[in-house]
Amino acid sequence: MYFMKVVDNVTNFSFFFFFLSLPSLLLWIKWWLLLLMSSSIAAIQVEITPTQGEISVGDSKFFLCEVVGDAKDIDWYAPSGEKILPNRQDIFVSRSDETTSTLTIYHANVDSAGIYKCVAKNGDKEAQATVQVKIFQKITFESAPSPQEFNEGDDADIVCDVVSSPPPTIIWKHKGSRIQVAKDVRYKIMDNGHLQIRGIKKTDEGMYNCEARVMARGEIDFRMIKVVVNVLPTIRARQSDVNATADVGSSALLACDADGFPEPTVTWAHNNIVLETGDKYSLNEDGSELVIKDVKKVDEGDYTCIAKNKAGEKAEEVSLNVFVQPKITYLNNQTVSEFEEQVTLTCEASGDPTPTISWSFENRVFSEGEQSLDRNIVVRSHARVSSLTLKNVQFTYAGQYLCTASNSIGQDDQNMYLEVRYAPKLQGNVAWYTWEGNPTNISCKVEAHPRATVVWYRDGLPVPSANFTNLKIYTTPTISYLEVTPSSQDDFGSYNCSATNAMGTEYKEFLLIEADVPTTPELYQVEPFSSTAVIQFGEPEATGGVPIIKYRVQWRLPGQDWTEKEYSAEDDLNQITIFGLNPETTYEVRISAINGKGESESSPAKPFKTEPVREPSAPKIEVKVHNKGNSLKVNWIKQDDGGSPIKHYLVRYKAKYVSDWKPEMRLPNDSEYVVLNGLDWNTEYEVHVVAENQQGRSEPGIRSIRTASEPTTIPDAMSGGSGLGTGAIVGILIVVFFLLLVGVDVTCYFLNKCGLLMCIAVNFCGKAGPGAKSKDMEEGKAAFTKDESKEPIVEVRTEEEHTPNQGGGPTEPNETTPLTEPEPAAADTTSPVVNLLPSTATNSVAESFSTAQSSPASECTTLTTSASSPTKAAPAKTSPKNSPAAQPSSLKANTQPDVGPLVDLSDTPKVPPSSNPTPSEPVSPPSANADAQQSQCDQVKAPDSTQSKDLQVDGPAKDAPSALCTDSTTPAQNDGKAVKDDKTKGEAEVKNATAEVKTVPNEAPQTNGNESKA
Repeated sequence: MYFMKVVDNVTNFSFFFFFLSLPSLLLWIKWWLLLLMSSSIAAIQVEITPTQGEISVGDSKFFLCEVVGDAKDIDWYAPSGEKILPNRQDIFVSRSDETTSTLTIYHANVDSAGIYKCVAKNGDKEAQATVQVKIFQKITFESAPSPQEFNEGDDADIVCDVVSSPPPTIIWKHKGSRIQVAKDVRYKIMDNGHLQIRGIKKTDEGMYNCEARVMARGEIDFRMIKVVVNVLPTIRARQSDVNATADVGSSALLACDADGFPEPTVTWAHNNIVLETGDKYSLNEDGSELVIKDVKKVDEGDYTCIAKNKAGEKAEEVSLNVFVQPKITYLNNQTVSEFEEQVTLTCEASGDPTPTISWSFENRVFSEGEQSLDRNIVVRSHARVSSLTLKNVQFTYAGQYLCTASNSIGQDDQNMYLEVRYAPKLQGNVAWYTWEGNPTNISCKVEAHPRATVVWYRDGLPVPSANFTNLKIYTTPTISYLEVTPSSQDDFGSYNCSATNAMGTEYKEFLLIEADVPTTPELYQVEPFSSTAVIQFGEPEATGGVPIIKYRVQWRLPGQDWTEKEYSAEDDLNQITIFGLNPETTYEVRISAINGKGESESSPAKPFKTEPVREPSAPKIEVKVHNKGNSLKVNWIKQDDGGSPIKHYLVRYKAKYVSDWKPEMRLPNDSEYVVLNGLDWNTEYEVHVVAENQQGRSEPGIRSIRTASEPTTIPDAMSGGSGLGTGAIVGILIVVFFLLLVGVDVTCYFLNKCGLLMCIAVNFCGKAGPGAKSKDMEEGKAAFTKDESKEPIVEVRTEEEHTPNQGGGPTEPNETTPLTEPEPAAADTTSPVVNLLPSTATNSVAESFSTAQSSPASECTTLTTSASSPTKAAPAKTSPKNSPAAQPSSLKANTQPDVGPLVDLSDTPKVPPSSNPTPSEPVSPPSANADAQQSQCDQVKAPDSTQSKDLQVDGPAKDAPSALCTDSTTPAQNDGKAVKDDKTKGEAEVKNATAEVKTVPNEAPQTNGNESKA
């Protein structure tokens, strides 16, 4: 450097002295050349300023390379040894003059660190110097965004990217406290300095402090990061299904409620189109309610309520239903060949709501998805279309398929036929058995489509179609029969059936084998009874090739002829019962089997001895629910009678949850069943059936069964019901009850001048009642006293004073006089009542009883009228001498009738009856009246149960045939036990009856009219 300056000075002075003198110039040139020669011999020196450098990442710095000496080239080299070119952007090299060169590092980074070298060259002379550049990173937050948002429940990764050299230490703080990772497993500081929060919650929301420290330099810096936790919306439809009627101008309201953070926005979509407020739709402010105006059928479908916020979105569908019955719009027949890869049956249907389409074939129903383990049958449904795909088509797939479209309104069914073309399939038993002279049909069942032609072969030659003597061919659409009648051993052997159609040919070989008689059946044991024996046997080991037709059982007394009987062979027949044996007798028995070829050998005879005469064996019974469900039909089969004829069967039953049995029923010996009616619904009953002979009763045959559950609706006429609804029956009962009340009121009006009709007549029509007579008399007397010119009003009494039968004369016949014989029991009841009542009554007993008997009903019905009479304990009629003809004479003897009306319609106190009432006529005992009672009830009695095997028992009250007709005057029966006639009880009833009779005062004019009160 110094040398260069000297050279420059010398040059400047040379030009100055050039014009002074030429000698001086030459001297100067000589001196300059000497200096030049001496400088070329001196060394080059290089120096870099500054000698070392530290640069922060991102900062810029330059280095100056100064050369002492003459240097032609000054170059800089990177730490990698690569020469730094002048056109680089990050590192720039510039040469300001011949002795200096500048190296500038712009925006340094860690890659800029290293040893840089400055090299100066001049010919073969070279000098160099180096400088070490160190790059350090101060704390720099490359990425620490705020706020940072996360969805609730996610694993949050809070980003805080910090760089420095050396790497900083990251500390996280929340709510002023350092996060202790070791104490809360939800927190984790990642290797990159991020903070991870597992399953972040809404409570984790807030400000987080990301602090970076470099201990070597004591450097610290931080960033505050706001963490926001967004909550995914929750949505709930107020109604998942909304029903509307189309084309009536009505509107439909669809609504859903949504929650979340931040507050979600609610929109509605239909068919992937977002709905907005307009002529058709209307939305409220927050969008939660959608109103569809003027609903049409095209509006039917699913509407989606969508709630969306930063955390995501949730959707809920609301269905708008416009009800229309399903209708199948597309279903066609198809034809396919067997073993084709697949065939697809398609069924389309319309309807609102969208109908569910199902397939069925024969007894099998196909639903959505794969229908078989081999995946050959698959059902796929989309919208209103359903397809049934049959893979690897089999001939069994042919047939009629049913497509059913159904929704909540109804359903529609249509059939389609799948035609499968396939080669013949031959089926049938390979082996056939027969014998010489016995024709047999070898059947070759052919399944083919289209129909196949069948040819039979014998020894490789076709059997002629013309029927010969021993070979005949019969053909049906599905079976070809070859009838073979063997005439010799040559006819047995192999026969072939060949079937051919357009799809192919199939062969099948059949064998005709000569049959044999069966082997001997094995007789296991004999179980004897008094008159029967049960033999148990095993089937023959070999049937001879043809089925067992029957079994022959033979039995005898030792040394006598065999008695035999044949029994048809049924499935699983392994025991036979022999009937008609004598008690306590020794027999022997054997059995043989018979098929079409012949009879087997008989089994060895097995001896047995019947039991002595004893009670019968228990009947074998079967019980099943009968008719409407609350009836049971009990069937029984007679077993061994014990050597003595069955006298009768005894049946009893009870509900299992009670201990008391219903009354035992005795049925004839030829009865086979009985029907128990009127049972409780849904109740388990236990039934016992016992057979009885002279020796005693058998063990009971026992069965238990539960009645059906009570139906919720009244069965229609087809099921044996009345066909009337519950409301109709209630209405009929109300009408009947009203008519009954009206009839009673009218009867009271005409007979006793009382009742509602009498009150109406008195209050509105002005007609006086029977109690108004004394009042009229008093008013008339007062008027006569007050005004003597007026006549007393006393004529109003004449109507009742001249009433017939007021005296003791005979009763005149009228419209209420019975045309049939009145009940003698009624006649018997008059005497005690007459003796207990005052003598001034206005009506006779004959009148009251004749009124009760005015109906043309039977005498059993007439007995009901006298149910409250004092002789209620008498169950039967008296002897014929107590006929109605004698009744008037008995009444006639008492010229002053002492009986009043038997109906108490007044409010006056009742006079207690006499303590010792004495009947005027004795009551006949029940034994004396049994025949009369039987004749009385003949006209309403049911047919004798002994003449029919079907005995109807209508509930607990009808426990035996003898209870079909019941005298209403007899005491009630409880569980089939009649209450016996008791004289003491009869007297008590007389007292009770007389206590109900109103005592009439002796002086009729003193009545005050209160008798008319109801």
